[in-house]
Amino acid sequence: MNLFIIGDVHGCYHTFRELLHAWEPANELLIQVGDLVDRGRFAPECVQLARDLELAHPGHTVFLRGNHELEMLKHYGPEGPNPPWLEWGGRATVQQYKGRPDTRREHVAWLQQRPLVWENEHVTVSHAGFADTATPLDPENPQGVLWRRGPLRNLGRRQVVGHTPTADGRTSFDAVSNTLYLDTGAYMGMYLTGVRLSPTGELLAEFPVPTSRLDIAPL
Repeated sequence: MNLFIIGDVHGCYHTFRELLHAWEPANELLIQVGDLVDRGRFAPECVQLARDLELAHPGHTVFLRGNHELEMLKHYGPEGPNPPWLEWGGRATVQQYKGRPDTRREHVAWLQQRPLVWENEHVTVSHAGFADTATPLDPENPQGVLWRRGPLRNLGRRQVVGHTPTADGRTSFDAVSNTLYLDTGAYMGMYLTGVRLSPTGELLAEFPVPTSRLDIAPL
């Protein structure tokens, strides 16, 4: 089964829906690298769409956790609120859930179940990627799979990550670490990108969708 991997959505619901037209559910596993929420205008709608896709296509979707989901879960968890998160994307998400407490509780419960990594023998997908650090799966590790900025480690397989927006709104590839970067700046008004990979990690096609103006939060 081929892989259809989508970069950081960040509340860009209309753009997300447009990109999904390129996905072939019967033949492909959909993987999204995390950061469904924050910054765009429609975080709750993006989470709900992900949940709906998971229900409609059992076994054919994987939605990973990003650092923005981690911080959202802290905010609504027993140790919340989480003031720093509000300053880098969370305030918009809180406002979007205002008046929808039942939806928020359902979404928080679902987001708590998101895995950090998906992999097979040839491909590893995470939010920010594996680097040379002793505890890459520690969610609080600033060099771990939710937070890493900078060069990644060559795992002997292809890595696919989001998290760090590319400079020109296009995917980029680092041959040294064999890493494909998919955050193409949807929330900045550039593109939301999906890629089709073979099970062995061969890049078969790219699908960049320009960000819908409906999705971009006002400055």
